[in-house]
Amino acid sequence: MSSKKILLDHGSGGVASRNLIEEIFLPRLDNPILAQFEDSAVLQSGAARLAFTTDGYVVDPLFFPGGDIGKLAVHGTINDLAMQGAHPIGLSLALIIEEGFAMADLERIATSIGQASRESGVPVVTGDTKVVPRGKADKIFITTSGVGTVPDGLVLGSGMAREGDAVLLSGTIGDHGVTIMAARAGLALQSSIQSDSAPLHRLVAAMLQQAPGAVRCLRDPTRGGVATVLSEIAIKSNVRIEINEKNLPIRPGVDTACEMLGLDPLHLANEGKCVVIADPAHAEALLAAMRATREGRDAVMLGHVTGAGAKSMGSHAKVVMNTAIGGARIINPLSGEPLPRIC
Repeated sequence: MSSKKILLDHGSGGVASRNLIEEIFLPRLDNPILAQFEDSAVLQSGAARLAFTTDGYVVDPLFFPGGDIGKLAVHGTINDLAMQGAHPIGLSLALIIEEGFAMADLERIATSIGQASRESGVPVVTGDTKVVPRGKADKIFITTSGVGTVPDGLVLGSGMAREGDAVLLSGTIGDHGVTIMAARAGLALQSSIQSDSAPLHRLVAAMLQQAPGAVRCLRDPTRGGVATVLSEIAIKSNVRIEINEKNLPIRPGVDTACEMLGLDPLHLANEGKCVVIADPAHAEALLAAMRATREGRDAVMLGHVTGAGAKSMGSHAKVVMNTAIGGARIINPLSGEPLPRIC
């Protein structure tokens, strides 16, 4: 029996999280579907292809500019399904509530869940509620699961990137991470900065309809941010990825907060964005499809998949950023936990 202990870093979505899964869970639960490490699993049921996902939400604080734990749970689960190109058809909702939690806050969260569900067109169809004694939890935790249908013939995955592919990003990064940090610390930032929590299934459907067969991979850069997602894609596809710093969509308030606090926006969580790896011949059409939606109006071409990357970076560099001043910088996945309980 190991004498090691669980650390906050193990919930970061970065290197420690992946090591925990690979060392503790995969050897005991190993199967081909789980081993794919995608945002949701695709299951064959007769002639139907179903996407299935589950996620837990422990965000602190519960309420923040642009959303709350309830809205986050609905959108996050929908987005995990959307990353496999699925059309979400139903959600489950499980709550663990601490004794003494304010009924008014529970009503507020339930109202938010209902509104997010109706606006997304994805109903909550089943659930469970448990109450634990005071001091045995921290106010309220939410777990959601979701099911969706996957179109015939559509296969997406982190291991499908090819040399020459375009790397697209659906909008600004770091909004959610900075919003939670500011709300938790009582910092006064620009009033326009708020969580980017949003459902992405309609944006994904628009891309798939615009250019069938052009999208190879979709990823939801939540915990660990864009840097971690790109690193995972590069490793699974055995490619290099080059991105351009000048193309990074970062709001001025987010950029300022990161500079003040020494945070890298590429490592911050996002709750309404997706990274897209696609056939470069259809990149502009996909960008146009994204920009035509509310969720993708700030979409950009972030970079390309390459076979060699930046030569000066060495063979170990899987993701490289070409900087605004003409240099190159290795982009590593998140290591450590700069902001626990982000979602």
